[in-house]
This record gives sequence, C-alpha cells and structure tokens, in this order.
Amino acid sequence: MTQFTPDQWIIIGLVFVLGILVGLFLLSGRGKKWKTLYKEEVTRREAVEAEYKMAETEWRERDSLRAAALKTGKVDVDDDGIDDRIEPGTQTPR
Repeated sequence: MTQFTPDQWIIIGLVFVLGILVGLFLLSGRGKKWKTLYKEEVTRREAVEAEYKMAETEWRERDSLRAAALKTGKVDVDDDGIDDRIEPGTQTPR
C-alpha cells in the first residue's frame, strides 16, 4: 500500500474541500428552482381543490333540489321547460 506524505495529505484534503465547494456552487442555483416549482405546484393544487369544492357544493345543491322536486312531484327543477327525467345530462332517478 502506498504511503502518503503530509504534503500529499494536505493536497488530498484541499482537493476534497474544493470539490465540495464546487459542488455547492453548481447546485446553489437549483435550490431556488425546485422551491419555485414546489410553490407553484402547491398553488395549483389549492386552486384545483377550491374549484372542486365549489363544484361539489353545486352538485350537492342540485341533487338536493332534485330530491325535493321529486318529493313534491315537480319534474323541472332547473325551470328550463324540459322534464328533468328525460333531459340529457341530468341524473334524476325515475
């Protein structure tokens, strides 16, 4: 096995430290990039969740109106003049 002199150990240590510093310097720009991408993803997810929540509220309200209309015998819940039992795109049970 090769024996290193103290001078060689100092050079090896300096090369190691230089490698760490160069690596940190090269990766420093990416830190902002992934943080920005993460924040954009979080805002996008929150927007999708909020949109889904609003749509779900609308769906629940529409279903409750249909259920109430079926109990009262009214078959045109959205007042468009078309029987909701035969209107395309409605989910009213018969």
